[in-house]
Amino acid sequence: QPEESGGYSVQPGGSLTVSCGISGLTVGAMAWFRQPPGKEREAVATIANDDTTFYAASVKGRFTIFRDNAKSTLYLQMNNIKPEDAGTYRCGATTGTWKRIGRLPFLEEIKWWGQGTQVTVSS
Repeated sequence: QPEESGGYSVQPGGSLTVSCGISGLTVGAMAWFRQPPGKEREAVATIANDDTTFYAASVKGRFTIFRDNAKSTLYLQMNNIKPEDAGTYRCGATTGTWKRIGRLPFLEEIKWWGQGTQVTVSS
């Protein structure tokens, strides 16, 4: 199962990188989802088998998804963090082979989930 880093508090405008262990997984696309307090879980970034990426409009240009295969770790680098970025971040993985990705995966396409990392944004 994916394992994620612990909870964090960050100031608006700050940066944070969260990680997720993906050792032992044979997956298709991997993605980061977030669930703001009282809201639905939403995908924010995904990376395909060929390392193409796709981002939600709300985070494009600020967030970067990448992985270190040698460390079997998936990362989400978040820059210029905004209050609306607060929430529980979880990594997820699909099956199959995803290439030239042009959309975010749907919740029902995720077959493995990480445990969740709480990100609080406050000054």
